[in-house]
Amino acid sequence: MDPASYKDFVTPRGINYHYFFSPAAAGKPTLVFLHGFPSNAHECWRHQVVFFVKQGYGVLASDLLGYGGTDKPTDVAMYAKSLMSADIISIMDRENINSKVYAIGHDWGCALTSGLATFYPSRFAGFAFLALGYLTPNPEFEINSFYAGFKAIAGHECFGYWHFFKEDGADKIIADHMDAFMSILYPEDPKSWLTDMAPRDKLKEWVISNKVTPPPSYLTEEDFTRQKTELLKGGMAGPLCWYKQYATGVVVNDDKLVPKENYIIKQPVFFAATHEDYICVPKVALVTMKDVCPILTVRDYQTDHWVQIAEPDKVNKDLLEWIESL
Repeated sequence: MDPASYKDFVTPRGINYHYFFSPAAAGKPTLVFLHGFPSNAHECWRHQVVFFVKQGYGVLASDLLGYGGTDKPTDVAMYAKSLMSADIISIMDRENINSKVYAIGHDWGCALTSGLATFYPSRFAGFAFLALGYLTPNPEFEINSFYAGFKAIAGHECFGYWHFFKEDGADKIIADHMDAFMSILYPEDPKSWLTDMAPRDKLKEWVISNKVTPPPSYLTEEDFTRQKTELLKGGMAGPLCWYKQYATGVVVNDDKLVPKENYIIKQPVFFAATHEDYICVPKVALVTMKDVCPILTVRDYQTDHWVQIAEPDKVNKDLLEWIESL
């Protein structure tokens, strides 16, 4: 991703976004890539951006709120999906992205993709969700019921680490033990998440103990160092707000704003099911997606959560085939 293709833009609510943009060739769609935790546009999407720019596609990939060169507020209310969705739309407007647009999210980027699908459906021709599925609006959201629902379908606790992320001071603990934190987020053995991240208290124990595990084959030491440096420079308080919005009522109030007719995505939807992901378990996502995404394409990957980095060629090929079939 050429640094010269990055821009900065202050959105109408006063947030500075740092983003990569390459305009589409004549007749080609534009793809809006939305990264997740704990990443940025480059770390998450570097393989996809290079591939699709060569195909003549337009590409917009922003550092999202709390990350990279974008502002990092610590007020959880600033991270409401409605507000962040409006930010992305304002960037699209600045770049005159108005026709045949596909939003593609990974991890928490899927939550923002869900926001774009429900608040601005007319602006997009389709939506792709990698690892995490579409999050249907739920004005009755209650976090303990959410935990229990996932556990009942997955067969094990999935989001125990959220308890740590919601704690005051969690950002400083992570920053003080960043090597251990990065190690468990990107382990060589995906089942490490089943034992040391998904159950309550296990991630905090891992981090404080400074434990490490070998990295996956698809990441180099340089990748780790670069991402760790970026996170330490920006701090973890902003990124953790993406989790805290689910514990503070921000999500409930935001979802009340969504028209009920927008709960069902009427455009084509792509879902990358990551079958060695023990937190974003595919069968949990598909329980609801099959009902609320009537034009659904599912592709299966025997990878961990970081599918677009672990299997970039397959992800790129599958996304390209899906878009060109529409």
